[in-house]
Amino acid sequence: MLKLKQTQHGLTLIEAMIALLVMSIGLLGIASLQLTAMNQNTSSLNHSQAVQYAYNMSDRVRANMGQFDQYKNIDTSTGYTQDCTGGPCTPAQMLNADAADWEVMVANLPGGRGMIFDNVDGLTVTVMWDDNGTGATQTGCDPGNANDLTCYALVVAQ
Repeated sequence: MLKLKQTQHGLTLIEAMIALLVMSIGLLGIASLQLTAMNQNTSSLNHSQAVQYAYNMSDRVRANMGQFDQYKNIDTSTGYTQDCTGGPCTPAQMLNADAADWEVMVANLPGGRGMIFDNVDGLTVTVMWDDNGTGATQTGCDPGNANDLTCYALVVAQ
């Protein structure tokens, strides 16, 4: 008696499902890479803007050297309103106008805040922002603390 060979059915379907699984995992990896790249690009933009804002304020301090010591303790969360674009201002008014302009600038950063501190070498101009989008508000500038804002600081010597 002769036996006929039986053929297998469904093997192509299993191969197609495995190929689809492998491709799906690859596409998920590509999507994750794209998301990470977009987040890093945003972080880089925020850092570049913070550097620009810190240097802008340091230039304003240097331009008003007669009021150098009065720039310490500026905090953009205070709410400055002086405007010197319509006419001449005294150096003291210019200091408040600089603080008001700087407040508008750092508000472009997520959770943006600017502070100027007195230190041994002069003044420390610090721009802070919530780089991770966690709702951080503390000003300790500690990268290990999730509640601290990310900071960029520079020193302006007298």
